[in-house]
Amino acid sequence: MHCILRHVSRSGMLRVIDLVKLDEPPNVLSIGYSAAEAMGDRYDRDREGIRISGAGMDMGFALVYNLGRTLWPEGFPCVGERCPSNDHSNGDRDYSGTTTHHDGGYALRHRWL
Repeated sequence: MHCILRHVSRSGMLRVIDLVKLDEPPNVLSIGYSAAEAMGDRYDRDREGIRISGAGMDMGFALVYNLGRTLWPEGFPCVGERCPSNDHSNGDRDYSGTTTHHDGGYALRHRWL
């Protein structure tokens, strides 16, 4: 999942971030509105992105993590070698695809554009 920063408030406490999916050939599909609806967040139509408040952390990561938790509330199955779950970073080296990761927030990879 790729993030595009559309706006930062003067105080720095509010951001508008769009979520996009890149397809082949390089087609950019904005999913910000649908993601905001699914997560119950506010969508800024003027700036074309999801309004998220806070500071002191990567707010794009927070947005993608929340989307993953919304889509996979019970967790997600391991997808093998390219699995994005933090379980593998924390000692679980089983990439067989037979395990289920309990935190759906890590089902998606986050990148900034």
